[in-house]
Amino acid sequence: MPELPEVETVKRGLVPAMEGARFSRVILNRLNLRFPFPDDFAKRLENCKITQVGRRAKYLTLFVDSDDVLIMHLGMSGSFHVEELIDGKDLVANQYHHRNRIAAHDHVIFHLQNNQKQFQVIYNDPRRFGFMDLISRNQLASHKYFVNLGIEPTGNSLDGTCIRQLFAGRKAPLKAAMLDQKLIAGLGNIYVCEALWLAGLSPLRQAGSITANSKIAKNRAAVLADAIRDVIASAIAAGGSSLNDHRQTDGTLGYFQHRFNVYDREGELCNKATCSGRIKRITQSGRSTYYCSDCQR
Repeated sequence: MPELPEVETVKRGLVPAMEGARFSRVILNRLNLRFPFPDDFAKRLENCKITQVGRRAKYLTLFVDSDDVLIMHLGMSGSFHVEELIDGKDLVANQYHHRNRIAAHDHVIFHLQNNQKQFQVIYNDPRRFGFMDLISRNQLASHKYFVNLGIEPTGNSLDGTCIRQLFAGRKAPLKAAMLDQKLIAGLGNIYVCEALWLAGLSPLRQAGSITANSKIAKNRAAVLADAIRDVIASAIAAGGSSLNDHRQTDGTLGYFQHRFNVYDREGELCNKATCSGRIKRITQSGRSTYYCSDCQR
């Protein structure tokens, strides 16, 4: 499933075509994705202007000049493709994604007018595990999608003090606490493994062990906060990780997978210059965890 860096990459790819644009037509090629579309979905969007394209955790948010906010989730295999149209024809689209996208899975097509330019934004989802919803703007913060989400890991608010407050008293493994969306929103398996390696902390360590009022614990919490932000920022800059389905909006792959230090590197040598250990894989809560037991303590 796409994690925060992949969703942020998609958001940034949608902004040039969608932000400030007006929906001229919305085409639904089926009645549902993971869930049925809201009643009058297309009608409620057509002729509306998109005032802001945003992201919260793993959700894309499109604010329009009505009372509605369009919420979109990529699910397991969802992707967006942006195509600029000239005289109604796709004359300048990147051909890469055309060879890799089966048109039968193009479930939603947004036609947009943005100043003098026309675009179509196509949502393709072979597994149909993504979804779209329309909710009232004044219900956004209290809606079930968002009400229990934790802090975003992309800003300076996530620091050592914040980590210590979030994990205080928690006996769960550190990795499990980092994956708890009620604590930190948007982190997934790949980037948690990478951040723990960068911080030199074991995924098996109790989360509460880095919250004590000691210099060592405070330092560990601060190092972990920095590692989370650094890994997420690097992954976004690289366009995310393309392991299975993730594509950027022009059809190109992300390339952060070429920078993995632990994820999917079982048996390989640790990349830290001062370490001669090898990467191990264990299972935690049904998910593979990759780490170096020699330098992650």
